[in-house]
Amino acid sequence: MTITTNDGAITNEVTINASLNLVWYAWTISERVSEWFAPETVIEAREGGAYELYFIPGNKTAMNTKGCNIIKMVEEKELQFTWKAPDQFESIMNNENELTTVKVKFESVKSDSTRVVVEHFGFKDDKNWKDAIEWHKMAWAGVLSSLKSALEEDKGNLCCQPIK
Repeated sequence: MTITTNDGAITNEVTINASLNLVWYAWTISERVSEWFAPETVIEAREGGAYELYFIPGNKTAMNTKGCNIIKMVEEKELQFTWKAPDQFESIMNNENELTTVKVKFESVKSDSTRVVVEHFGFKDDKNWKDAIEWHKMAWAGVLSSLKSALEEDKGNLCCQPIK
């Protein structure tokens, strides 16, 4: 897995030993997304559809991406959606007109292997954003690790769970 940062973007890449269609479905079907990313999801797999993740089961007000939408979808090639940050970065990242964007690209390497590249962009070059960028570097690495584990070993670890 590789992680890079440049021009206000975080890029993570992983190769998963699973077919392209299975990896695609893992990102675009609510029940599949809730196996490795967030315990509750509302995914409407179409441009303009919801891409909402709820990290605390039953809680629709904290730790979620409520109101985020799919802005581009090219079947088994690319998925782009708006993104809201966790609550600790809400004041800088969750303003409706200034949401960041996540682009996920999919590429079949072999019939049973898929490369996934996640690019999260729209971060501002401002000291207030430094912690948010560092947090998202860590979080996206964990998300892709969970996806890989879920698809290869049926053992996903849900991302970004609140500390109890």
